[in-house]
Amino acid sequence: MISVFDKIRELEEMPLLSKNEQLVNGIINAIDEKILTQGSKLPSVKNMAAEIHFAAKTVAKGYKDLKDKGLVESRDRLGYFVVNEDTQQVAKVALLMYAFHPFQEVFYNTFRDTLGAHIQVDVFFHHSNIDVLETILGNIKGQYGMYVIAPIPHKRTKRLLQGFSTNKLLLVDRYEKISNAYSHVTQEFELATYDALTELKSSIKKYEEIVLFFKPNSDYPIEVKRAFQKFVNDEQLNGRVQERYTSGSIKKNTVYFTIGDGDLWKILKDCKEKDLKIGEEIGVFSNNDGPVKEIICGGITTFSTDFKLMAKQAAQFILNKEPIKRTIPTKLIRRNSL
Repeated sequence: MISVFDKIRELEEMPLLSKNEQLVNGIINAIDEKILTQGSKLPSVKNMAAEIHFAAKTVAKGYKDLKDKGLVESRDRLGYFVVNEDTQQVAKVALLMYAFHPFQEVFYNTFRDTLGAHIQVDVFFHHSNIDVLETILGNIKGQYGMYVIAPIPHKRTKRLLQGFSTNKLLLVDRYEKISNAYSHVTQEFELATYDALTELKSSIKKYEEIVLFFKPNSDYPIEVKRAFQKFVNDEQLNGRVQERYTSGSIKKNTVYFTIGDGDLWKILKDCKEKDLKIGEEIGVFSNNDGPVKEIICGGITTFSTDFKLMAKQAAQFILNKEPIKRTIPTKLIRRNSL
């Protein structure tokens, strides 16, 4: 009966192949010929090295290359297992995001362009629902070479993500402490929000009230709400948090602070219908910048991370396979709305 060792030895007659390439291609051939199938356990590094007379470090590197291709997975204290029989696939990346908001579209387009056409990116949305996230992860685990995930702040998230190898998982957008071994390219919310509000303090104090629109049980970062409440208390301002903006409820001498763009568009529409001057009679401040906010109503003041830079850093992790721990700075962009 032909074994995986035989498939590796068959390639000895191909002098242009390095020993690493011989090992990797031999195992791939064994998968193609159903000698190895999904769930098959590979010989240990020690046993493989002894059987084919390769150095252990050569075998270890070959197994790592197979992991990077999404064909093999290592399990703590159990060894290496075949997890994917599709050896003809292009490099595949699973990207899990909250939803396709405009700023996340910027992230996706930059991520996609930086990786290049030879890498396939499949996008999934969990909508900040932990059950949806668990279902998606269960369906795609072992099917991709790399995973880029925007994590949900939830007590179950750590358990769900710890099932992925540290060299195959990148956390983006929000940081969740899974393990120090995992890479991340994320933003910081609480201090950044407080600093932005502080920088805008003189403009905000020209108005009688400031209102933050914050939906509970949504993908809104709770750190933004905490920073807002601290700022209002520290500056002794007339401020409040409201779940959503109601069309037609616009009030003069008020600053409206939005996270979701749905509230922002309703406010701007009411300002237009009631002929209220934005930046004078009404103040508007929004989270997450985008091309529309740059030009609409003379420009909306925003504070936002650089999603293009975040995407480029995330793509480099995929391309270089080097660990990264990076917090992308948040920038205040002053425009005419405040």
